Amino acid sequence: MTCQKIENSLRPFPWNCSGRARSSYTENVRFVMMTAFVFPGQGSQYVGMGKSLAERFASARAIFAEADEALEFPLTRLCFEGPTEELQLTENMQPALLTVSVAASRVLEELGVRPDFVAGHSLGEYSALVAAGSLAFADAVRLVRKRGQYMQDAVPVGAGAMAALLKLPEGKLEAILTGSAQGQVVTAANYNSPDQIVIAGHADAVGRAVELAKAAGARRAILLPVSAPFHCPLMEPARDRLKADLDATEFRDLEVPLVNGWQAGVIRTGAEAREGLYEQVPNPVRWTDVIQKLVSLGASRFVEAGAGGVLTGLLRNIDKNLEGSKFGEAQDLEKVHAAIA
Repeated sequence: MTCQKIENSLRPFPWNCSGRARSSYTENVRFVMMTAFVFPGQGSQYVGMGKSLAERFASARAIFAEADEALEFPLTRLCFEGPTEELQLTENMQPALLTVSVAASRVLEELGVRPDFVAGHSLGEYSALVAAGSLAFADAVRLVRKRGQYMQDAVPVGAGAMAALLKLPEGKLEAILTGSAQGQVVTAANYNSPDQIVIAGHADAVGRAVELAKAAGARRAILLPVSAPFHCPLMEPARDRLKADLDATEFRDLEVPLVNGWQAGVIRTGAEAREGLYEQVPNPVRWTDVIQKLVSLGASRFVEAGAGGVLTGLLRNIDKNLEGSKFGEAQDLEKVHAAIA
Protein backbone atom coordinates (compact mmCIF):
# COMPACT_ATOMS: atom_id res chain seq x y z
CA MET A 1 0.00 0.00 0.00
CA THR A 2 1.39 3.37 -0.92
CA CYS A 3 1.20 6.23 1.54
CA GLN A 4 -0.82 9.10 0.24
CA LYS A 5 -0.30 12.44 1.85
CA ILE A 6 -3.34 13.63 3.76
CA GLU A 7 -3.99 17.28 3.28
CA ASN A 8 -5.98 19.59 5.48
CA SER A 9 -9.26 17.83 4.72
CA LEU A 10 -9.95 15.19 7.36
CA ARG A 11 -10.24 12.15 5.14
CA PRO A 12 -10.06 8.84 7.01
CA PHE A 13 -6.97 6.70 6.63
CA PRO A 14 -7.42 4.05 3.91
CA TRP A 15 -7.36 1.06 6.26
CA ASN A 16 -9.93 -0.68 8.38
CA CYS A 17 -9.34 0.55 11.90
CA SER A 18 -12.58 0.66 13.83
CA GLY A 19 -11.19 0.55 17.34
CA ARG A 20 -11.06 -3.25 17.40
CA ALA A 21 -8.31 -5.53 16.20
CA ARG A 22 -7.69 -5.64 12.48
CA SER A 23 -7.21 -9.09 10.95
CA SER A 24 -5.37 -10.26 7.88
CA TYR A 25 -5.07 -13.75 6.45
CA THR A 26 -2.03 -15.46 4.98
CA GLU A 27 -2.07 -19.19 4.12
CA ASN A 28 -5.22 -19.59 6.24
CA VAL A 29 -3.46 -18.27 9.36
CA ARG A 30 -5.26 -15.46 11.18
CA PHE A 31 -3.09 -12.61 12.46
CA VAL A 32 -4.58 -10.05 14.80
CA MET A 33 -2.91 -6.66 14.72
CA MET A 34 -3.65 -4.73 17.91
CA THR A 35 -2.62 -1.15 18.55
CA ALA A 36 -1.59 0.52 21.79
CA PHE A 37 -1.51 4.28 22.25
CA VAL A 38 1.18 5.32 24.73
CA PHE A 39 1.41 8.80 26.20
CA PRO A 40 4.59 10.56 27.38
CA GLY A 41 5.28 12.27 30.69
CA GLN A 42 7.61 15.00 31.88
CA GLY A 43 10.81 15.50 29.96
CA SER A 44 9.20 15.48 26.52
CA GLN A 45 8.27 19.17 26.47
CA TYR A 46 9.62 21.80 24.07
CA VAL A 47 8.53 25.25 22.98
CA GLY A 48 6.37 24.98 19.87
CA MET A 49 4.94 21.56 20.71
CA GLY A 50 1.56 20.88 19.19
CA LYS A 51 1.53 24.06 17.13
CA SER A 52 1.44 22.34 13.74
CA LEU A 53 -1.42 20.11 14.91
CA ALA A 54 -3.46 23.12 15.94
CA GLU A 55 -2.70 24.92 12.69
CA ARG A 56 -3.81 21.99 10.57
CA PHE A 57 -6.63 20.30 12.49
CA ALA A 58 -9.72 21.92 13.97
CA SER A 59 -10.07 19.10 16.51
CA ALA A 60 -6.62 19.90 17.91
CA ARG A 61 -7.38 23.63 18.04
CA ALA A 62 -10.52 22.83 20.02
CA ILE A 63 -8.51 20.93 22.64
CA PHE A 64 -6.08 23.81 23.12
CA ALA A 65 -8.99 26.25 23.42
CA GLU A 66 -10.64 23.99 25.99
CA ALA A 67 -7.44 23.89 28.05
CA ASP A 68 -7.17 27.68 28.08
CA GLU A 69 -10.78 27.96 29.21
CA ALA A 70 -10.52 25.27 31.89
CA LEU A 71 -7.36 26.76 33.40
CA GLU A 72 -8.28 30.41 32.82
CA PHE A 73 -4.68 30.70 31.64
CA PRO A 74 -3.16 31.07 28.12
CA LEU A 75 -1.65 27.59 28.02
CA THR A 76 -1.78 27.51 24.22
CA ARG A 77 0.50 30.52 23.93
CA LEU A 78 2.91 28.98 26.45
CA CYS A 79 3.09 25.74 24.45
CA PHE A 80 3.59 27.49 21.13
CA GLU A 81 5.75 30.47 22.14
CA GLY A 82 7.26 29.82 25.56
CA PRO A 83 9.28 31.16 27.26
CA THR A 84 11.10 27.92 28.08
CA GLU A 85 11.59 28.87 31.73
CA GLU A 86 7.87 29.24 32.26
CA LEU A 87 7.01 26.09 30.33
CA GLN A 88 9.49 24.10 32.45
CA LEU A 89 7.63 24.91 35.67
CA THR A 90 6.02 21.65 36.80
CA GLU A 91 2.58 23.20 37.28
CA ASN A 92 2.66 24.45 33.67
CA MET A 93 4.54 21.56 32.08
CA GLN A 94 2.07 18.90 33.19
CA PRO A 95 -1.09 20.44 31.71
CA ALA A 96 0.86 21.48 28.61
CA LEU A 97 2.03 17.94 27.89
CA LEU A 98 -1.42 16.54 28.61
CA THR A 99 -3.00 18.99 26.17
CA VAL A 100 -0.62 18.11 23.34
CA SER A 101 -1.18 14.38 23.91
CA VAL A 102 -4.95 14.65 23.94
CA ALA A 103 -4.90 16.87 20.84
CA ALA A 104 -2.76 14.27 19.04
CA SER A 105 -4.96 11.35 20.05
CA ARG A 106 -8.12 13.22 19.01
CA VAL A 107 -6.68 13.84 15.55
CA LEU A 108 -5.71 10.18 15.19
CA GLU A 109 -9.12 8.95 16.24
CA GLU A 110 -10.82 11.43 13.93
CA LEU A 111 -8.78 9.95 11.08
CA GLY A 112 -9.83 6.42 12.00
CA VAL A 113 -6.82 5.30 14.08
CA ARG A 114 -8.12 4.02 17.41
CA PRO A 115 -6.37 2.05 20.13
CA ASP A 116 -7.10 -1.40 21.48
CA PHE A 117 -5.11 -0.54 24.63
CA VAL A 118 -3.71 2.60 26.22
CA ALA A 119 -0.94 3.37 28.72
CA GLY A 120 0.84 6.47 29.94
CA HIS A 121 4.19 7.16 31.53
CA SER A 122 3.50 8.90 34.87
CA LEU A 123 1.65 12.10 33.87
CA GLY A 124 0.82 10.36 30.60
CA GLU A 125 -1.65 8.11 32.42
CA TYR A 126 -4.03 11.08 32.63
CA SER A 127 -3.81 11.45 28.85
CA ALA A 128 -4.44 7.71 28.49
CA LEU A 129 -7.54 7.92 30.67
CA VAL A 130 -8.92 10.78 28.57
CA ALA A 131 -8.31 8.73 25.42
CA ALA A 132 -10.02 5.74 27.07
CA GLY A 133 -13.14 7.77 27.85
CA SER A 134 -12.75 7.57 31.63
CA LEU A 135 -11.78 11.17 32.37
CA ALA A 136 -13.12 14.37 30.82
CA PHE A 137 -10.33 16.46 29.33
CA ALA A 138 -11.26 19.65 31.22
CA ASP A 139 -11.18 17.71 34.51
CA ALA A 140 -7.84 16.13 33.57
CA VAL A 141 -6.14 19.42 32.73
CA ARG A 142 -7.26 20.96 36.02
CA LEU A 143 -6.13 17.88 37.95
CA VAL A 144 -2.64 17.81 36.48
CA ARG A 145 -2.09 21.50 37.12
CA LYS A 146 -2.85 20.87 40.80
CA ARG A 147 -0.76 17.69 40.71
CA GLY A 148 2.20 19.70 39.45
CA GLN A 149 1.76 22.30 42.17
CA TYR A 150 1.48 19.66 44.89
CA MET A 151 4.55 17.78 43.65
CA GLN A 152 6.62 20.94 43.47
CA ASP A 153 5.54 21.96 47.00
CA ALA A 154 6.27 18.54 48.52
CA VAL A 155 10.05 19.01 48.64
CA PRO A 156 11.95 22.32 48.87
CA VAL A 157 13.84 23.21 45.70
CA GLY A 158 17.33 21.76 45.90
CA ALA A 159 16.51 19.26 48.65
CA GLY A 160 15.67 16.48 46.21
CA ALA A 161 17.20 15.07 43.05
CA MET A 162 16.83 12.45 40.35
CA ALA A 163 19.45 10.57 38.37
CA ALA A 164 19.49 8.18 35.41
CA LEU A 165 21.53 4.99 35.69
CA LEU A 166 22.36 3.59 32.24
CA LYS A 167 23.38 -0.01 31.66
CA LEU A 168 23.83 -0.76 35.35
CA PRO A 169 24.89 -4.42 35.70
CA GLU A 170 22.01 -6.65 36.71
CA GLY A 171 21.61 -7.26 40.43
CA LYS A 172 23.48 -4.14 41.56
CA LEU A 173 20.62 -1.69 42.13
CA GLU A 174 19.42 -2.71 45.58
CA ALA A 175 22.90 -2.67 47.08
CA ILE A 176 23.52 0.79 45.60
CA LEU A 177 20.28 2.17 47.03
CA THR A 178 20.91 0.62 50.44
CA GLY A 179 24.50 1.81 50.57
CA SER A 180 23.69 5.38 49.55
CA ALA A 181 20.68 6.02 51.78
CA GLN A 182 22.45 6.64 55.10
CA GLY A 183 19.18 7.52 56.79
CA GLN A 184 17.82 9.44 53.80
CA VAL A 185 15.43 8.49 50.99
CA VAL A 186 16.69 7.15 47.66
CA THR A 187 14.62 4.71 45.62
CA ALA A 188 13.97 3.59 42.07
CA ALA A 189 11.56 6.03 40.41
CA ASN A 190 11.30 4.81 36.79
CA TYR A 191 12.07 1.38 35.41
CA ASN A 192 12.18 2.74 31.87
CA SER A 193 13.95 -0.17 30.17
CA PRO A 194 16.40 -2.91 31.14
CA ASP A 195 19.19 -0.43 30.36
CA GLN A 196 17.69 2.68 31.98
CA ILE A 197 16.62 3.11 35.60
CA VAL A 198 15.89 6.49 37.16
CA ILE A 199 16.33 7.00 40.90
CA ALA A 200 14.98 9.76 43.14
CA GLY A 201 15.21 11.00 46.71
CA HIS A 202 17.18 13.37 48.89
CA ALA A 203 19.85 15.17 46.88
CA ASP A 204 22.78 13.95 48.96
CA ALA A 205 21.61 10.33 48.84
CA VAL A 206 21.06 10.47 45.07
CA GLY A 207 24.55 11.95 44.67
CA ARG A 208 26.05 9.08 46.65
CA ALA A 209 24.08 6.57 44.57
CA VAL A 210 25.47 8.08 41.35
CA GLU A 211 29.03 7.51 42.54
CA LEU A 212 28.27 3.96 43.70
CA ALA A 213 26.61 3.18 40.37
CA LYS A 214 29.68 4.34 38.48
CA ALA A 215 31.88 2.17 40.68
CA ALA A 216 29.52 -0.77 40.11
CA GLY A 217 29.99 -0.57 36.35
CA ALA A 218 27.15 1.61 35.09
CA ARG A 219 27.95 2.97 31.65
CA ARG A 220 26.64 6.36 32.76
CA ALA A 221 25.11 7.75 35.94
CA ILE A 222 23.93 11.32 35.56
CA LEU A 223 21.89 13.79 37.57
CA LEU A 224 18.75 14.99 35.80
CA PRO A 225 17.66 18.64 35.49
CA VAL A 226 14.38 18.30 37.39
CA SER A 227 12.69 20.51 39.95
CA ALA A 228 11.61 17.77 42.36
CA PRO A 229 12.28 14.08 43.16
CA PHE A 230 9.25 12.46 41.51
CA HIS A 231 7.94 8.94 42.16
CA CYS A 232 9.61 8.37 45.49
CA PRO A 233 8.31 8.40 49.10
CA LEU A 234 9.13 12.12 49.39
CA MET A 235 6.06 12.66 47.18
CA GLU A 236 3.64 11.24 49.76
CA PRO A 237 2.48 14.75 50.84
CA ALA A 238 1.59 15.48 47.20
CA ARG A 239 -0.36 12.23 46.95
CA ASP A 240 -2.30 13.06 50.11
CA ARG A 241 -3.19 16.55 48.86
CA LEU A 242 -4.25 15.18 45.48
CA LYS A 243 -6.67 12.67 47.01
CA ALA A 244 -9.45 15.20 47.64
CA ASP A 245 -9.25 16.43 44.04
CA LEU A 246 -9.35 12.89 42.67
CA ASP A 247 -12.27 11.97 44.91
CA ALA A 248 -14.21 15.01 43.69
CA THR A 249 -13.68 14.09 40.01
CA GLU A 250 -15.87 11.75 37.98
CA PHE A 251 -14.09 8.69 36.59
CA ARG A 252 -16.15 6.60 34.21
CA ASP A 253 -15.47 2.98 33.34
CA LEU A 254 -12.97 2.74 30.52
CA GLU A 255 -13.98 2.17 26.90
CA VAL A 256 -10.48 0.82 26.19
CA PRO A 257 -8.37 -1.20 28.67
CA LEU A 258 -5.45 0.62 30.27
CA VAL A 259 -2.24 -0.84 31.69
CA ASN A 260 -1.35 1.34 34.66
CA GLY A 261 2.10 2.44 35.72
CA TRP A 262 2.39 1.53 39.39
CA GLN A 263 1.24 -2.10 39.03
CA ALA A 264 1.55 -2.75 35.28
CA GLY A 265 -1.97 -4.15 35.69
CA VAL A 266 -4.97 -3.99 33.37
CA ILE A 267 -7.74 -1.69 34.57
CA ARG A 268 -11.23 -1.19 33.22
CA THR A 269 -13.22 0.63 35.92
CA GLY A 270 -13.37 4.24 37.03
CA ALA A 271 -12.52 3.25 40.60
CA GLU A 272 -9.35 1.52 39.43
CA ALA A 273 -8.44 4.55 37.32
CA ARG A 274 -8.73 6.90 40.32
CA GLU A 275 -6.72 4.57 42.55
CA GLY A 276 -3.94 4.33 39.97
CA LEU A 277 -3.53 8.11 39.76
CA TYR A 278 -3.40 8.30 43.55
CA GLU A 279 -0.87 5.51 44.03
CA GLN A 280 1.42 6.49 41.17
CA VAL A 281 2.58 9.71 42.84
CA PRO A 282 5.06 8.22 45.38
CA ASN A 283 5.60 4.88 43.63
CA PRO A 284 7.91 3.96 40.74
CA VAL A 285 6.76 3.85 37.13
CA ARG A 286 7.19 0.26 35.93
CA TRP A 287 7.37 1.13 32.26
CA THR A 288 9.27 -1.98 31.19
CA ASP A 289 6.57 -4.13 32.79
CA VAL A 290 3.84 -1.98 31.20
CA ILE A 291 5.17 -2.57 27.69
CA GLN A 292 5.70 -6.27 28.34
CA LYS A 293 2.15 -6.54 29.63
CA LEU A 294 0.79 -4.82 26.52
CA VAL A 295 2.71 -7.26 24.34
CA SER A 296 1.35 -10.21 26.35
CA LEU A 297 -2.16 -8.89 25.69
CA GLY A 298 -1.51 -8.87 21.95
CA ALA A 299 -0.32 -5.33 21.22
CA SER A 300 2.08 -5.34 18.32
CA ARG A 301 1.79 -1.75 17.08
CA PHE A 302 2.58 1.26 19.26
CA VAL A 303 1.75 4.90 18.62
CA GLU A 304 3.23 7.53 20.95
CA ALA A 305 0.68 10.35 21.03
CA GLY A 306 2.18 13.61 22.24
CA ALA A 307 5.33 15.67 22.37
CA GLY A 308 8.72 14.18 21.56
CA GLY A 309 9.55 10.54 21.01
CA VAL A 310 10.99 9.29 24.31
CA LEU A 311 8.68 6.29 24.63
CA THR A 312 9.18 5.27 21.02
CA GLY A 313 12.92 5.23 21.66
CA LEU A 314 12.49 3.02 24.73
CA LEU A 315 10.51 0.36 22.87
CA ARG A 316 13.49 -1.26 21.16
CA ASN A 317 15.45 -1.18 24.41
CA ILE A 318 12.68 -3.16 26.07
CA ASP A 319 12.19 -5.61 23.21
CA LYS A 320 14.26 -5.48 20.03
CA ASN A 321 11.29 -6.80 18.06
CA LEU A 322 9.07 -3.86 18.95
CA GLU A 323 8.65 -0.77 16.85
CA GLY A 324 6.59 2.35 17.34
CA SER A 325 5.75 5.59 15.64
CA LYS A 326 5.34 8.98 17.24
CA PHE A 327 2.60 11.47 16.50
CA GLY A 328 2.90 14.92 18.02
CA GLU A 329 3.21 17.14 14.97
CA ALA A 330 1.37 17.23 11.65
CA GLN A 331 4.45 16.07 9.76
CA ASP A 332 4.44 12.77 11.70
CA LEU A 333 1.19 11.70 10.07
CA GLU A 334 2.63 9.88 7.06
CA LYS A 335 5.00 7.84 9.23
CA VAL A 336 2.14 6.76 11.47
CA HIS A 337 0.18 5.84 8.35
CA ALA A 338 3.06 3.75 7.02
CA ALA A 339 3.65 2.03 10.37
CA ILE A 340 0.03 1.01 10.95
CA ALA A 341 -1.23 0.41 7.42
